[in-house]
Amino acid sequence: MPGTVGRVPTPSAPTSGAPTGAGVFASPAGPTHSWAGTPLGAPEEWDPAVRAVVDLVLASPVPMALLYGDDLVLLYNEGYAELIGARHPAALGRPAAEVFADVWHEPDAGEVIGRAYRQGEPFLEREAVLPVDRHRTGPAEPPVFTRGYSPVRDSGGRIIGVLSVAAQTTHVTQQLQSLSDFAAALSGTLTLDDVARVTLRYCLDSFDADRVSFLIDEGSAWRMVRRVHGELLDEADERLPPLWRRVPGDSPVPIVVTARSGVPMFTTDGQPLRDSAADRHDQKVRSLASLPLRSTVIRGALTVGYQSPHPWSPAERALLAASAELVSQAAERARRFETQHGTAQLLQRSMLPEQLPDLPRLRIAARYDPGVDGNAAGGDFYDAFLLPTGALGVVLGDVAGHDVQAAARMGQVRAALRALALTDPRPDAVLAGLDRLVASLGAERGTQELFVTVVFGVVDADRERITLASAGHPAPLIRRCRPEGGPAAEYVEVPPSPPLGLGHHPGTTTVPFRPGDTLLLYSDGVVERRWQDLSAGLAGLAGAVTAASSGDPRALCAVATAAVAGTTEDDVAVLAVEHAVRPSRSASMAVPAEPTAPSRVRHWMSAQLTEWQVPESVIGAAVLCTSELTTNALLHAGTAARVEIDLTVERLLVSVADSGTRGQVTRAQTDTLSSRGRGLGLIEELSDAWGTDPTVRGSTVWFEILIPAG
Repeated sequence: MPGTVGRVPTPSAPTSGAPTGAGVFASPAGPTHSWAGTPLGAPEEWDPAVRAVVDLVLASPVPMALLYGDDLVLLYNEGYAELIGARHPAALGRPAAEVFADVWHEPDAGEVIGRAYRQGEPFLEREAVLPVDRHRTGPAEPPVFTRGYSPVRDSGGRIIGVLSVAAQTTHVTQQLQSLSDFAAALSGTLTLDDVARVTLRYCLDSFDADRVSFLIDEGSAWRMVRRVHGELLDEADERLPPLWRRVPGDSPVPIVVTARSGVPMFTTDGQPLRDSAADRHDQKVRSLASLPLRSTVIRGALTVGYQSPHPWSPAERALLAASAELVSQAAERARRFETQHGTAQLLQRSMLPEQLPDLPRLRIAARYDPGVDGNAAGGDFYDAFLLPTGALGVVLGDVAGHDVQAAARMGQVRAALRALALTDPRPDAVLAGLDRLVASLGAERGTQELFVTVVFGVVDADRERITLASAGHPAPLIRRCRPEGGPAAEYVEVPPSPPLGLGHHPGTTTVPFRPGDTLLLYSDGVVERRWQDLSAGLAGLAGAVTAASSGDPRALCAVATAAVAGTTEDDVAVLAVEHAVRPSRSASMAVPAEPTAPSRVRHWMSAQLTEWQVPESVIGAAVLCTSELTTNALLHAGTAARVEIDLTVERLLVSVADSGTRGQVTRAQTDTLSSRGRGLGLIEELSDAWGTDPTVRGSTVWFEILIPAG
C-alpha cells in the first residue's frame, strides 16, 4: 500500500477542559490537524451530536468516516485511513469530491453520498468493491466490503453530514464461494473414495485447518481417512484411493462419538485426541470441530482441527454445518451408487467367462467396459471356448439396452450360442439357431424390438484359418504379421446379414490365420461416436491396431478401447486371439496379503526370468514394475493377489490380479497406482504397453515389455 498509515488524530482528552491550541487535535502517535479553518470549525464549538459522532468514528475498529457540511469534509479513523491508502493523510479535512476526484462521478460514489446528505436517504450495499481500492496495492482480486452511508443530524435535527461505514467481507465471500465450489465438486463424485478425497481437500483449504478426518459407517465398525496440513501430495497421489483405517464401532474417539450420537462437538482449547492419537499430528491438535453426517442410508462424521486454540464463531459453525450437509448428501448418493453399481457389475460379469482358455498356440484376452455412467448392466458379451473338433470358438455380441433385462437376455443368448456351437460348430448353423431363439424371445415378450447383433468364428490353428459369420455386427479385424513391411490391419469381409430375430440365414467366410496374426472382435461402442462418421472410427481402430507395439491380445484390447477419440455412452467389449509364432513360457505366483509379499515376488520373479535367460535390462524393469503393482494391489484392494508372467520371443507380459476392494464394490480409476504416487510413472516409463482389465471380482493390471532383438 503506498504511503505510511499513521494514527489518525483523535480529540484531546476533555480532562484538560479544551483542545490543544486553537482547534488543533493532537495525537501522541501521529500528526496534528487544525480544524478551525474547515467547515467543522474549532472542536470546542462543535455541536454535541457532532462530537458524539466524531467520538464514535475515531473509537471504532471498523473503517468509518464523517463527511461534514456542504463540502463533505472528511474526518476518519485508522481503519478508513488504511482503506484509502496513499490518499491519507492529505485527505484529512479536505472535501471528499477533491480527495476522490477520479471516482466521484461514478453512480456508486458521489451520487449515493449526495442523496444521503441532501435527501436523508440511507444507502446499504452488502457486496461492494470500493472505488478507493484502485489506488491500493495488493492482490489481483480486490477486497469485498459491506458499505453504508447514513445521514448525520445535529441536535436540532438538521442534516449536517454523512456517516460512511465499510466492513470488509472478503473472507466471508470467499468462504461462500468456496462452499459453492465444494458443492459443485461433490456433485461430480460417484464413490465414497471420491467424496472423501474432495471433502478432505476442501476442508483443509477453505478452513485453513491443520487436520481433517472423514468417517463412514461400515456395518458394525467404521472406516476413517485423514489428511494433515503440509502433506506432500503430487498429482498422482491426489488420484490415489484414500487409505482408509478401520475404527471399532464402540471407539471413544470424538469423530465416532459424534457419528453415533448425531450431535456436533466443538473444542476450543484442550487435547481432544489425547487418548486416541495415532501419531504426533493428532497429539498436537488443541481445537477440534466434529460434525455428524446423517442420511437415510449412511452414518458418519467430519472433523476439522487446529494445533492452536480456535474459537468457533457462529458463522464458522454454520459454514461447517452446511459443509457437513453437502457431504452427507454426496455420501448417500455414493453409497447408493456403489450398491447399484456393484449389483449391476456383478450381474454383468457373472454372465461373462471368468477364465478364457489357456492354449499353447492361441493366446486370448478380452476386455469389457460398461458404458453410460458405469451404473447399469449392459448387453455386450464375449466368449471363447474349445469345440469338440479341437478348434476354438470365439464370439462377441451386443444385446441392445443398459438394464438388468438387457443383461439377462445377453445371458440367454450367450448360453444358447455355446450350446448350439457344441452341437454343430458351423458358424452359419449357430447363428441360424440363435436367430430362431431371439425371434422366440421377442414373440414371448410381445415385441419385435429385441435388437441383437453377434459375430461368431471358429479358429483352426492346425489349418491356420478362421471361419466367421455375422448377424448385423461390425466386421472383424485381423492384424497381419507380414515378414516384410511391418504389420497391417485389415477388416474381414463377412457376408452381410441383419440382426438376429428377423429370419435371415447368414453366410460364412474363411480367411487365413497364420502364426503372428491376431484376430480382434469388438462391439460398436469401440468405433461409434455421435460427432463423427462411422468410417472415421473404423479407420482410427485399424490405424491404432497397425501401430501397436505387438500383436499381444491383452495389449491390443487396451489399444482398441482407446483407439477412437472421445467418450461413448455405449458399452465396450473387445476379444482378441493371437496365433503365436511359437508357444510361450508361463509361470504364476499366489501373493498373500502380507507386508513381506512384494519382496517375495521380487525374488521369485528375478529367479524365474534369469532361468529363462531374459536380458538383464528387461528383468530389472519388470521386477520393479511388478513390485509396484503388487504393493498397489495389497494396499488398495486389501486382498491376496496373483502374479502371472508370460514370455515369448517378442515380449514379456506381466499381470497382477486382485480379488476385491476394501469394503467396496467399485474400484479406483485405472491410473491410481502405488501408494506413493510414483507407480504410474514407473509403469509408463519402463514398459512398452500397460493397462487394466476388470474381472468378475477385482481387477487385473498388466504391462508388456518388448524383448530386444539379438
